[in-house]
Amino acid sequence: MRRRYALVGVGNRGTTMWGRELLAGWGAYVELVAICDLNLMRAERARAMIGSEAPLYDDLTRMLEEQRPDLVIVCTPDDTHDDVVVRALEAGAHVISEKPMATTRDKIERIREAEARTGRRVDVSFNYRFSPTAARIKELIEEGVIGEVTSVDFHWYLDNRHGADYFRRWHAFTAHSGSLFVHKATHHFDLLNWYLESDPREVKAFGELVHYGRNGPFRGERCRTCPHAEVCDYHLDLATDPFLDTLYEEPSRVDGYVRDACVFRETIDIPDTMTAAIRYASGVQVSYSLNTYMPIEGHHIAFNGHRGRIELRQYEKQDWTVPPADEIIVMKSFGGGVERIWVPHEPGGHYGGDNRMRDMIFKPGSNDRLRQRAGSRAGAMSVLVGVAALKSAREGLPVLIDPV
Repeated sequence: MRRRYALVGVGNRGTTMWGRELLAGWGAYVELVAICDLNLMRAERARAMIGSEAPLYDDLTRMLEEQRPDLVIVCTPDDTHDDVVVRALEAGAHVISEKPMATTRDKIERIREAEARTGRRVDVSFNYRFSPTAARIKELIEEGVIGEVTSVDFHWYLDNRHGADYFRRWHAFTAHSGSLFVHKATHHFDLLNWYLESDPREVKAFGELVHYGRNGPFRGERCRTCPHAEVCDYHLDLATDPFLDTLYEEPSRVDGYVRDACVFRETIDIPDTMTAAIRYASGVQVSYSLNTYMPIEGHHIAFNGHRGRIELRQYEKQDWTVPPADEIIVMKSFGGGVERIWVPHEPGGHYGGDNRMRDMIFKPGSNDRLRQRAGSRAGAMSVLVGVAALKSAREGLPVLIDPV
């Protein structure tokens, strides 16, 4: 029997990952029974892109009462996740939440309490865990090829297209996203927690807005009406992107939300340059950074152990050609040599991670031997690192993390 699911929030992620793609690849396991968004014009356009005839709603309560879905997939702005998740749980549905699960500790505790009270399950969409390369690294750590891990170097690079996009949207404000220490880094902190199988206990962080926002040489309200369009490196012409233009431009007349807001708005209040030192309960020390205006996209991670080092440099976007695979380098101490492990990319987003995650959640009998499927505690702990990092960056002091 197919699971009856409702999609709440139809931005890019909801329309593609959990709409069109989910039905195309996993339609034998799921049936879309409702689409809910506060902007019905956007919902109608998303429904056409998805290729569905599911009824549209702008009222969550009415949708839950009329459709009684088995599953609700939450793709709304981050600060609204807790309300949607809790109401879905109380209506008897299981939930998949896009990351981050929530933006504050109070919201996390509200979700966790409702999950325990209702007996329903919350999954968090941590697709990075499912990428073939991440899975291989997890295996190597568990095999003990470098002995006990003592420290990790982890650095993430967003290019000046992807990174800038966060500063055009609602993500640019802490009240909505919790900052990129929460919205984006929740993926990274979850990977660390999963790789290390330990809870983070203390964070000392720095974060500044040094490139976007008030640092810009000029500014306008939005790209479409900006007098500086000809000279701005960050000008975005929505008309050249039929998907974004259809989903956001005309629907902006309903709710006022534009998809091409100026990246140099003086009201932006999140950092664009971030570093953090994290200490784990196991004693592992982590050096982490996130930069949002690089000429490249991807990340570098290295695990240092008593008997060697595991290192990966993964390229996602750059001005040169790289093989369709990732190279993991295992360097062993005491003359143990070097092993180069090539992991081919797989079809689908995140080099196959999106597809593997949907297989795990929706296909019966999936084997979760690496504990990749992430529940609400994983969602909570990744957010708590980000919340602590932002607090530390703003107050200039280390912050302890109380686990949930």
